[in-house]
Amino acid sequence: MLKHFTTALIGAAILSFSGSNAAQNVQLLSAPTNPLQTIAIGSCLDTAKSLAILDVITEAKPDVFIFGGDNIYAADESDDPALASLEAAYEDLARAPEFQNLARNIPILATWDDHDYGLNDAGGAFAHKAQSERLFESFWQIAPADPSVSRPGIYRAVMIGEGDQRVQIILLDTRFFRTALKTPWIPPLVGRYIPTDDPKQSMLGGAQWQWLTETLNAPAALRILVSSVQVLADGHQWEAWRMLPREQQRLLALLGTTAGQTIIVSGDRHLAGLYQAQTGEADAILEMTTSSLNLPLSQIAAVITEETGSTLLDSAFYEANFGWIAIDWAARIAQIEIRNEQNEPVRQRAVSF
Repeated sequence: MLKHFTTALIGAAILSFSGSNAAQNVQLLSAPTNPLQTIAIGSCLDTAKSLAILDVITEAKPDVFIFGGDNIYAADESDDPALASLEAAYEDLARAPEFQNLARNIPILATWDDHDYGLNDAGGAFAHKAQSERLFESFWQIAPADPSVSRPGIYRAVMIGEGDQRVQIILLDTRFFRTALKTPWIPPLVGRYIPTDDPKQSMLGGAQWQWLTETLNAPAALRILVSSVQVLADGHQWEAWRMLPREQQRLLALLGTTAGQTIIVSGDRHLAGLYQAQTGEADAILEMTTSSLNLPLSQIAAVITEETGSTLLDSAFYEANFGWIAIDWAARIAQIEIRNEQNEPVRQRAVSF
């Protein structure tokens, strides 16, 4: 296990999530300092179901684990300024032995998606987003001095390693500032939205866009860009960057001019897949969607419509899964894998950097 140091992102502190009599204490580890060898990623975790996959991840001993959103599900998403049901879901996660085991052994980074934001498919119009941010920052022990605490939204970044072995992990907030998506009169066959070219639409909001542009200027050999919703997928009409094509193209253009290799990681979909698209005339970028840790589409859909799309590599995977990135610094190759709940690779690609 790599040595650790106290960061503003996740301190070496006790996670004491209060607000009820069920408050739990979990020791969170700080982010590592040595060059990363392995990164695990997962999303869409329902505490009402088995959390055994968290033990699988802990036993795999990644250097860091990234919760990619929908890290909890509130039992009730009705209008409640206190977000009591969301807080209760955090408490359920805090008391789970599998989560405690993970948190005490593996450093954790996190972003949110709609369900741990507080409302299905919610964006910037969500009335209780400030309270949701407070719950998020409390649970994940974001230090008060961290810049993300003093500004709206939860976006932040961490740099791990030194010299030519630096990995930058960027955690986007695709909820707090996102404008409403467009719904058609007649619902699509797969999904509920259609793309809109309205220039007033935004995924990240102006301040986050400026921050992202500046953040990508930091020297790094490899960047992991975490977006809770899919960036490259084009085979469905659910939430995704393609519903705001101007924003999608802006992101790809920005990544296309960024030094170092970027790998996009996403969740949300309750399925997993590898996607690839061009960011320039010669450059391609890979996205790994890894979802769900324990609520995959195979468990929630009576009939699965096989996903297609021009950017999807191979085929989608519909069982429980998590993502894995293994970095070979000597060969300058990152092995990207989707793994099942037996810790077996089911989809994989190698990326040079």
